[in-house]
Amino acid sequence: MRRASSIALAAAFVASGAALGVVAARGPAPPRTMDDRVRQIASTLRCPSCQDLSVADSPSIVARQIRADIASRLRDGQSPQRIRGYFESRFGHSVLLTPSAHGIDLLAWLLPALLVLGGIGLLGLTVVRWSRPHAPRPGAAGLEVSPGDRALLEREVRALDAETT
Repeated sequence: MRRASSIALAAAFVASGAALGVVAARGPAPPRTMDDRVRQIASTLRCPSCQDLSVADSPSIVARQIRADIASRLRDGQSPQRIRGYFESRFGHSVLLTPSAHGIDLLAWLLPALLVLGGIGLLGLTVVRWSRPHAPRPGAAGLEVSPGDRALLEREVRALDAETT
């Protein structure tokens, strides 16, 4: 019974991980309108005049100007990567909300995945250890008692009986 529940728990974790992987691999739906395309690009850029807001979420004048510039560049046929590259060259690497997948920034992408994999491995090891039958500990019931220990135990029991009567 315990082994079956451990297997069911492990299967549930694997199924949920697979479902999350499919959703992550599929990604967001492609933008349909110009406003959606502008918002998609603006949400990856940090507003230069605001604290920790994206250009898409910032109400500042600078953010409005950047959104208008993004729309203009999209109408001119520029790709989202080229537009982000333009703003990165203008404002520096810190304008990007998403770290690049190069150099030390690669660690920001890999570390969470490594931590999740390590946690799943630790969980699997724990489930295996819980489901394995345990070896009896010394002194546990069912172990043989040596003749010398048995004689000592019987003598102590007789002494206790004599004191109580």
